Amino acid sequence: MNASVPEGLSQLLEEFAVAVLREKPSDLVLFAAGYFNDLAKSRAVGGGSGCNSVTSAEVEMNGDGDSDDGHQPSNNYRQNMERRRKSVFAEPYDPSSHLSREKIVYPKSDDQRSRLVQAVKNVFLFGTLDSDQTKDVLDAMFEKRVAAGEHVIMQGDDGDNFYVIDNGVFEVYINHEGVPKLVFSYNNEGCFGELALMYNTPRAATVVAVTPGTLWALDRRTFRRIICDSACRKRQTYQTFLEGIPMLRSLEPYELMNLADGLHRRTSHDMDCIIQQGDKANAFYIVEEGTVRITKEDPNHPGSAVLLNSCGRGSYFGELALLTHKPRAASVHAVGQVVCAVLDVAAFERLLGPCMDIMKRNFEHYEEQLMQLFGTTMDITDYR
Repeated sequence: MNASVPEGLSQLLEEFAVAVLREKPSDLVLFAAGYFNDLAKSRAVGGGSGCNSVTSAEVEMNGDGDSDDGHQPSNNYRQNMERRRKSVFAEPYDPSSHLSREKIVYPKSDDQRSRLVQAVKNVFLFGTLDSDQTKDVLDAMFEKRVAAGEHVIMQGDDGDNFYVIDNGVFEVYINHEGVPKLVFSYNNEGCFGELALMYNTPRAATVVAVTPGTLWALDRRTFRRIICDSACRKRQTYQTFLEGIPMLRSLEPYELMNLADGLHRRTSHDMDCIIQQGDKANAFYIVEEGTVRITKEDPNHPGSAVLLNSCGRGSYFGELALLTHKPRAASVHAVGQVVCAVLDVAAFERLLGPCMDIMKRNFEHYEEQLMQLFGTTMDITDYR
């Protein structure tokens, strides 16, 4: 049977699983009835589709106790659901909306621009943005000076801005049974406030300025327009590309979607070394554009290398060292400009489980190839 997975099912079940793990109900069926009943009421009140979810981290931050009766959702859980009715479904994101694409520009001096570029260079959320999107982000950010003791965000409030620290010390508190608990400190760098904007949930913590400081703020609308647009475009681009790779045809649509989310793009130039023989394996590669050459040092002629293969668009490499957890036993170099979709080792193991058998069947092919080239299979588990 080739049944397709309904859109949103995986996310729905993940949210339910998080709620179960947190509440630990003694009667799972009654708990499930209450959970989905509350969710249905939330949709009815807000008219939303439920696409905006609460992450497990936010559930932990917002929660402060176990279930009261052992099988029904606790009062704290119901309060969280009530807050979701007011915020999660209150502002559906429409990428095609004209207003959502309206750009905001705050003029900046050369000094401000320089400080801002330095402050955002390590912000992980901006790592996948292209040059135009990065410019839009920098243009839309505005400077905010804070005094010592000032509350920048308050737990439970609606999110208005995302903040990047220029300078200053800030402490993060979570209200636990009415008592603020210090959970983290920022010292002149870092960012905060993204979860409430990404998932339309109330603020999960309070951030207080310990010293006078300067922040760079990005408003909710611009943040969602750029970050969400970037994620949507990346997913659409990679899904189409991945669907054309034979090895990945065993993946369900939602698995392809998760794989697309986990990939990042890396560009190499002519003769650049993408993988070095002997290095630790840390990523899996799929060629998007260009050609790569795979070579291995000739054990019979030290200092020389033998060409094993050339790979073009849609080909993949680097998988066997990840499967065997051994160092790379071949090198990969770019021929001209090459663009690869890269998946790190943790995501590889988590997302490509259904493809493992296909990849392992390649062992026999590589063994034959090494026998022809070197007269021995050496250790096939070292290949790549």
